[in-house]
Amino acid sequence: MNPGWSYTLTTIGVFGLWLAGRKDWRGWLVGLSAQGVWLAYAVATQQWGFIVSAFAYGWVYALNIWRMRQAPKEPTA
Repeated sequence: MNPGWSYTLTTIGVFGLWLAGRKDWRGWLVGLSAQGVWLAYAVATQQWGFIVSAFAYGWVYALNIWRMRQAPKEPTA
């Protein structure tokens, strides 16, 4: 298997977490989008457990998007 998968998935995941840590809801969107890549990885490598994890992580990312979008906005100083 091409090691590019690992680098791509790591880069996307770290970038999404970096954004989320900065309280930017789009970080969770990046993580949610990455689940499509995880699904492709699961199929390409026939590691079917990753399909389950992609849906589980996707649910958590979607829930965090919803929560952050519903939260009151902090005033900017």
